[in-house]
Amino acid sequence: MTLAYLTTPLLGIVDTAVVGQLGDAALLGGLAAGAIVFDVVFASFSFLRSGTTGLVSQAFGREDTREEQAIFWRAFLIAIVSGLALLVAGPLVVAGGVWFIAAEPRVSEALSAYVYIRLISAPFALVNYAILGYVLGRGEGGLGLLLQLILNLCNIGLSIFLGLWLGWGLEGVAWGTVGGEALAMVIGLTFVIRRFRRMPPMRRGAVTDMAAHRAMFVLNRDIMIRSFVLLAAFALLARQGAQMGTLTLAANAVLMNFFLLAGYLLDGFATAAEQIAGRAVGARYRPAFDRAVKLTAIWGFGFSGLIAILILAFGSHLVALVTTAPDVRAEAMRYLPWAALTAVAGVLAFQMDGIFIGATWSRDMRNMMLLSFALYLAAIFTLGPAFGNHGLWAALHVFLLARGISLLAILPLRAARTFPT
Repeated sequence: MTLAYLTTPLLGIVDTAVVGQLGDAALLGGLAAGAIVFDVVFASFSFLRSGTTGLVSQAFGREDTREEQAIFWRAFLIAIVSGLALLVAGPLVVAGGVWFIAAEPRVSEALSAYVYIRLISAPFALVNYAILGYVLGRGEGGLGLLLQLILNLCNIGLSIFLGLWLGWGLEGVAWGTVGGEALAMVIGLTFVIRRFRRMPPMRRGAVTDMAAHRAMFVLNRDIMIRSFVLLAAFALLARQGAQMGTLTLAANAVLMNFFLLAGYLLDGFATAAEQIAGRAVGARYRPAFDRAVKLTAIWGFGFSGLIAILILAFGSHLVALVTTAPDVRAEAMRYLPWAALTAVAGVLAFQMDGIFIGATWSRDMRNMMLLSFALYLAAIFTLGPAFGNHGLWAALHVFLLARGISLLAILPLRAARTFPT
């Protein structure tokens, strides 16, 4: 799954590079701002992936294949309804994004064009979340890798073809995402349906079981709040950077790709933690749970250190690949160390999120996220005015560290309650 998630930030890097070749900082800033606005609204539904993984992994631990199917179709139903609702709410999403980012007129124009097009992919993308959640809940990392490769390589190919080859620019990048999501959904659904045909049929009314929907709602609500707050933190970082000028906004957009690259790499270990912790909770087997915590911590910290070293060593070359604008390159290099060290600062947060999602301890994860966000707000509005963009990146580190440490502090109590002796 580390390899699978690696393709997602590569998509972001390619999209930024495609627009960066146009040599216009306003378009680059519009892409960054548009992607953040889109993600704040759209990726708030990432519970369709993580919540499905947690529930399916526990059903897998209980060897309940009928419930695995029911969980997927409940998630599918939510995905379709939510995706269509996002399409209808498109004008409100764009208006809210333009108001929140409050950037220059040309940046706002690019932002609007990007978000309008990408929202067309909403139903496809949310169904893809449910498909991936089901696959990962069963611990099938190889299949998850294949599905992510299909999705992201199609996105990358279409973005390059439409954005550069046909000269559609920013709009081509957005349409490339729409095409990739639609194709991946068709392939993923074909696989899932063929598998379900070989399984025992679900009990009558399982998909519409209101008690199961209520339990899923509570879990998904907490994960949605957590995801929304997480993305709101990134959006606030972009907004505060935009207030310092288009150059700072563009430089931070370049560097955030490195942070996202590290985050998606570490998400592979978080996903492993979800699968193993969820199965251990489903089977009520404490030794497997403890081993999941230990191994994902060791591998996560080791890998995050390696990522930081590589970004520090080759960051100048990576920045040069992403943008051709000399002023954006120079500005990004000033803050490169902050971006490189986010991997180390955030590894515990990623790991703990995986453990808590797999165990479906969603309320604790939500509460610790809100606490960490409060600390982040205090940091960004004090360090930002005092130290400029250095202060904004320092506040991001405070946020990442607070999330990981707070969840680790309550882990022993929650484990003792789940695995009574």
